[in-house]
Amino acid sequence: MDSLHRPLGGAEFAPKKTYLNTSACGLLPRRTIDAVTLLAEETADGRSDGAGSFAIVDEARAAFARLAHVPHERVSVGSSVAVHCGMIAQSMPAGSEILFPEGEFSSVITPFTIRGDLKTRFVPLELLAESVRPETALVAFSAVQSADGRTADFAAVRAAAAAHGARTLLDATQSAGWLPLHAGDWDYTVAGGYKYLLCPRGASFLTVTEEAQDSLLAIHANWVTGEELWVNSYGPVRELARSARRFDEPVAFFSYHGAARSLALLEEIGIDRIEAHNKGLAARFRAGLVELGHAPVMDDSTVVAVPGLGAREDALRAADVLLSARAGNLRASFHLYNTAADVDRALDVLAG
Repeated sequence: MDSLHRPLGGAEFAPKKTYLNTSACGLLPRRTIDAVTLLAEETADGRSDGAGSFAIVDEARAAFARLAHVPHERVSVGSSVAVHCGMIAQSMPAGSEILFPEGEFSSVITPFTIRGDLKTRFVPLELLAESVRPETALVAFSAVQSADGRTADFAAVRAAAAAHGARTLLDATQSAGWLPLHAGDWDYTVAGGYKYLLCPRGASFLTVTEEAQDSLLAIHANWVTGEELWVNSYGPVRELARSARRFDEPVAFFSYHGAARSLALLEEIGIDRIEAHNKGLAARFRAGLVELGHAPVMDDSTVVAVPGLGAREDALRAADVLLSARAGNLRASFHLYNTAADVDRALDVLAG
């Protein structure tokens, strides 16, 4: 295991404060900033091929596919989790039952609730698997809960969904980048890139199994979603891409030029190393909280929540320790650029 006293990523990061807030937004690596800056400068000078490279977008797609352990043909790129979920929601037949954990993140839930003709049901996270029933069409949930860092029982949910013929939608936004992702285990996965994947905001990823692809309506179909890229500029697209690229949104090139570099860094370091590093820091923080008389949510997660302590966020911020208050919880979230010194600094401030 890497020492908790050294960050991963080396000179790629140089935060000026104690930053324990990756669940809100990840820090950008130096290489990512350089890539975005270079594209801006090239665009200002007048690029021969416009304001970005589709080849670099495909680099990012392929890198995410490797991190998610799926072929690149199963990955679609877009701008946000809400947009991906909206496409899935609009593809559900009227009357379908969608099962969510209570307190699930709004961007996963709301695209389904605004339909008005879907049946949505909410149960405690720990009862999610046993609450799947024959009429359930889709189970939608986050791998790691945003409000308190709890992780779901993946195997139990998969087994229950398979037993009842339900499809599955996993939001990996709070886990992809530190927790190994096997996207092929789920019909759909979505992941916002600007947290643990360290991408600029505006990059997000959708994976779709080959079996689930035909039931998904490509409501964002546009000139870049054709099987042949440069023959669809005028008139209807002749043929949609046979891969998950048919679900692409027109890309924000600045975000994806940066994303390609960020995902390359994660691959270089390795998700297993990052997982061990992050979990070690989180365990150190939980143990310190208990010594201070607090009761954090106990879960093997890099996200640590302390119920009822959200009001301490401002005092921590004043001491240059950046965390979040979510649903009344004080939420700390650790990533590869953090060290044991960051943990101890936060505990010192909380000790007052």
